[in-house]
Amino acid sequence: MTYTPKSSAPPPAGSGLPILPAVPAQTGPPPPQALQSSQPPHAPQTPQAPQSPRRTAFAEGLDQLRTAATTEPGRLRIIGALLALLVIAFGSVTAWQMTDRAAAADDVLTSSQPLTSDAADIYRSLADANTAASSGFLAGGQESATTRDRYEKDIRTAAGKLVNAAANANPDSPSTATIAELNRLLPEYKGLIERARTYNRQGFPVGGAYLRYANEKMQQQMLPAAEDLYTKENQRLEADYADARPYPWAAIALGVLALAALAWSQHRTYRRTNRVLNHGLVAATATATVVLLWLVVGHSVARAALDDSYDHGVRSLNVLNDARIASLKARGNENLTLVARGAETKKVGDRTYDAYDHDFGADIKALGAHLAAAGRLADDAPGERPVATAVGSMKEWQKRHSAAREQDENGNYQQALDLVIGARGATGECFDSVDANLRAALAHEETEFKHAARDGRDALTGLPAGAAVLAVLGAAGAVLGIGRRLSEYR
Repeated sequence: MTYTPKSSAPPPAGSGLPILPAVPAQTGPPPPQALQSSQPPHAPQTPQAPQSPRRTAFAEGLDQLRTAATTEPGRLRIIGALLALLVIAFGSVTAWQMTDRAAAADDVLTSSQPLTSDAADIYRSLADANTAASSGFLAGGQESATTRDRYEKDIRTAAGKLVNAAANANPDSPSTATIAELNRLLPEYKGLIERARTYNRQGFPVGGAYLRYANEKMQQQMLPAAEDLYTKENQRLEADYADARPYPWAAIALGVLALAALAWSQHRTYRRTNRVLNHGLVAATATATVVLLWLVVGHSVARAALDDSYDHGVRSLNVLNDARIASLKARGNENLTLVARGAETKKVGDRTYDAYDHDFGADIKALGAHLAAAGRLADDAPGERPVATAVGSMKEWQKRHSAAREQDENGNYQQALDLVIGARGATGECFDSVDANLRAALAHEETEFKHAARDGRDALTGLPAGAAVLAVLGAAGAVLGIGRRLSEYR
């Protein structure tokens, strides 16, 4: 049986219903328009405006300055702030730079130069102790109490100066290791000297060997270490001078700039108001001028005094210390020439010399050169007189030494010994005269140095604090002066 679908024939006539056209059946998917019409409507999207970049506080501050600069009150506020800032900067840099220079000048007077002098005293004490020990050895059992006391005093002086140097040295300073080395060697040297004396009094020749060994320790280890300490402390003194003497150019430049700005602002005020003076700005100008003059004059005076302390103090002290050291070494070698009696020789070129006598000649030559330099540096009679006397004593020393060597070479040992350590007419008198006059010259130059260095330090006293206080007052005056102008716009 075949199924036949019902037809969609129109209704019969007379049924009263309208006849509608047939709608064809859809077999595919609905059109897109139909899908769109089935979705709920959405509100139209409007494009978003681009976000402006975030502004920094600096940019906003610049904008505010530009805005303020368009009005006279705003310009006055900017000028007042800049003037106050310049004056404060001038005072701050002045206080900073002069604090450093004042501290360096004080170190020159109270720290580095005294430590340099202590280092030179350590060297001299060690060299003189070695000389006194050799002189006492030559006297044998007849060693005088004066010679023994001189040796003991030199050892105590060296030990005390080493303790003082260790207490004042920076732990990180290279001098610390040198001081420790000298503290270790000093007891060893003293023990060797005591053994040499003991055997010498008993008449044993081994005493001379101990003395030569002690002298070798002194000449090759202790004196080079003491010289190294002296050199390092002298370098520290030079560094303090280098820190104290340079001109404070940064502070001077800021002072000139601050005064120029203050002068310009007062000229501007005069042109706009026909008023000659603004009390606040005049006060600021006066304080800045005082600070600048104080800075230039005070530092110039301090620099001149420090230069004088160096040229006529430190340089003379260095040369005199070198001369005294050369005289001590010469005396020690002269004594050891008789102690060794030709046991130590030195070959120079094709010739062989007695080692200690050859070194004596080099030391006397160095002594003459140092005394000549000290004479040129001496700038007054009290400084020249002891140097001239020392030169005369040195020349007599050379003559007596030649006579003593002639006697020794001719086999007259006792006559040579009398010419070296005798009571009268011996080279010891000449050495003592040279040493005493050099000590007097050193004391005079030390006084000259302290006087000049103290003047240099005192010229800077109060300048850092005074500059800071006056700068604050000057800045306040500038602000008040500009504030007086601003009050006219209210």
